[in-house]
Amino acid sequence: MSDTCANPLLLGWIQEWLDQARERNSKGVIVYKKAYESMKACPLVFHHPSEAQQLNGLGPKLCDRLTEKLKAYCEENGLPMPEHPQKSSSKRVSEDGTTEAQPAKKPRKARPYVPTLRSGPYALILALATLDENSSQGLTKAQLVEKAQPNCDSSFTAPSDPSKFHTAWSSMKTLLQKEIVYDFGRPLKKYALTEEGWEVAKRMKKAAPTSGQGTLAFAEQSVANTCDEPSTNTTGPSSTIPDPLPRPIHDSDPGPVDPILIPPDSFTVQLVLDIREVRSSKDRDYISNELSKKGVSLDVRALELGDAMWVAKFHDPKFLSQYGEEGDEMMLDWIVERKRLDDLIGSMKDGRFHEQKFRLRRSGIKHVIYLIEEFTVTQDVTNGAKYNEMVASAIGSTQVVNGYFVKRTKNLDDSIRYLARMTFLLQRMFSPPSSSSSSQGPDTSTPHPLYLLQTHHLTSSTSYLSTLDTLRSTSPTTPTYAVTVPTFSALTSKSDVLTLRDIFLKMLLCIRGVTGEKALEIQRRWPTPQAFLRAFEEVSPAERGDLVADRMQSLVGRKKIAKVLSRKIAEVWGVGG
Repeated sequence: MSDTCANPLLLGWIQEWLDQARERNSKGVIVYKKAYESMKACPLVFHHPSEAQQLNGLGPKLCDRLTEKLKAYCEENGLPMPEHPQKSSSKRVSEDGTTEAQPAKKPRKARPYVPTLRSGPYALILALATLDENSSQGLTKAQLVEKAQPNCDSSFTAPSDPSKFHTAWSSMKTLLQKEIVYDFGRPLKKYALTEEGWEVAKRMKKAAPTSGQGTLAFAEQSVANTCDEPSTNTTGPSSTIPDPLPRPIHDSDPGPVDPILIPPDSFTVQLVLDIREVRSSKDRDYISNELSKKGVSLDVRALELGDAMWVAKFHDPKFLSQYGEEGDEMMLDWIVERKRLDDLIGSMKDGRFHEQKFRLRRSGIKHVIYLIEEFTVTQDVTNGAKYNEMVASAIGSTQVVNGYFVKRTKNLDDSIRYLARMTFLLQRMFSPPSSSSSSQGPDTSTPHPLYLLQTHHLTSSTSYLSTLDTLRSTSPTTPTYAVTVPTFSALTSKSDVLTLRDIFLKMLLCIRGVTGEKALEIQRRWPTPQAFLRAFEEVSPAERGDLVADRMQSLVGRKKIAKVLSRKIAEVWGVGG
């Protein structure tokens, strides 16, 4: 037990329940682990367990359980039971200094939570109750919405009121806060019922209407699944229940990686353009309209990374569901970062240029294209040479150090023509010879192979990158290994799946002069911020300024840290001598 914990007795009981949940392989592990970490980190001393409700992960139910545990402890050891804070606050001091108890308010009986019939929470709980209570299964958002929608009067994808943004899915936040549902897994989140959530599902079965509309049958089947194995052959009203989805493999046991070959005639290549890629604020559709005129199949949406990319769009929207995946698109190995010349200069000044290259490297995309568009930059004679040198240096670094392809275009229309040519090229590359209708460029005898990496094999962005490196190194022809678009978006999100090491790298990149190469070298020697600070603490204040430079003096070229930059790093981290 931690000696620094302010409430070791409460922490010990939570640790006991956490260990029991782990032994039973119960889903309560996540709930108790969150409560344990909150209690361990809390510096406040609680005089009564009910005061712990202010902590993240400790709800009324868990605090009541701690209260019962404390009562038993006090009885066994002959100690007085601490008074509940509400009771102590009900006392007042009289004029003669004695304490008088105020009339106690009649306690309000807590009502068990039962969601409104055919509401968002109602449908979500029913859908999650189709899983086995004693397993570690979960449903992704797409799977959950598909199962929940038939039992909800509101849409999970479109707001009921055009003037509002909330859908039935917004009720998931309430279920998470009430600790009825918990989420887990990465890169894609999965959802499951907590122990309290299963109690709610059973109460819903009792409160369900007895009409023959199928809702009761769905609830009965949902609760029956908590005791029996899911039935694969249902008759009568229960036949309206969707077939069970493939059981997802738990994140902690991803299993061997076995890429799945995708038939070339099952999809078409489509260009996807970021919604922020516009000609001007008053002409937002110019780029997409011009590409459409050239016969380019495209979609415009918000992208987590890059300004344009290409995807494999499946003819059958449910093609990927047979492999336990969601969506109907797979990533291809090409992505474009478009930079107008003035934007390129601005991104180098504020650090966005290095941050974007870092995220592109972490994306696993093999063919990164920097599309640099000429633009008249207003500059005086003094800074003209300086800007030209900055641009030349940035382009050279992008090509030589990062290994990215740089394409320079004269203007926006020239960039549009390049995107169209790339789209036609990729369509010919991945399409069967018989279906190739374009006469531009050489034809290929066989389509370029495309393999699917299933999401349950990837536990993090690091696993994704290491898997790609292994597969690419063992295949001399280098086929395209890719994930689905939803998985790629989760892996490349700016915040959703950032590890501590990723955050550390981003912190280092915020220091002017620290490039991506230098940041990576620093992180190789000190994996975490704590290890970095500890290294400074182990030397004298006079040596801290030159610590980074001295420890990395064996490096050469762009990875080398000069003493001036080393002192700046120490100063930024607050340890400068």
